[in-house]
Amino acid sequence: MTGDDIRAAGEAELAEVGRLISYAFNDLDANVYLVPQLDDRLQVMADFFTLLTGHAHKHGRVDVIDRPGGGLAGAAVWFDRSKEMPDPEHYDRRLKSLAGQYLERFQSLDELFEKHHPLEAHWHLAFLAVHPDAQDRGLGSKLMRRTHEELDRAGAPAYLEATNQDNIRLYRRHGYTDMLPFEILLPDGTPFFRMWRTA
Repeated sequence: MTGDDIRAAGEAELAEVGRLISYAFNDLDANVYLVPQLDDRLQVMADFFTLLTGHAHKHGRVDVIDRPGGGLAGAAVWFDRSKEMPDPEHYDRRLKSLAGQYLERFQSLDELFEKHHPLEAHWHLAFLAVHPDAQDRGLGSKLMRRTHEELDRAGAPAYLEATNQDNIRLYRRHGYTDMLPFEILLPDGTPFFRMWRTA
């Protein structure tokens, strides 16, 4: 297996996927809003991403690419929203436990996403993360293409919330277009950008 081969994550690896996403996203404005204290951010966000990654493992897919020297180079976490999807088991209790003093911020995020999530059946690219040491090698694009090819064959659209202009440009190259409303805002004004890809 080369370092760029895509495979499905095993259940025992989901916490590692959560840590990878937290590390890759650590400086994003949304993560700074959710956990302003830098000393807390990596662990709280890793626990949050692990919770959601575990749910995607049951109700979607979690694809990863290995680093040649060990560990994960990249991950794509998808939810299958082409059918009814339950909330994560004991979500409120688990979120309260992991978020601690930042709970209201995470609740604001959930409310924002729920309010603006498309009703049409689709697959949701929740997280696309590449380890900083493995960036600029096209791994994010490779991870997306893997699922896009399957969605195209099935005639299924995809949805995501981009976090910045660099991501928007990447997703546009892969067929995503701006939705209305395009920009949605957290309470402090931190934006997300809603994007849709038809099959």
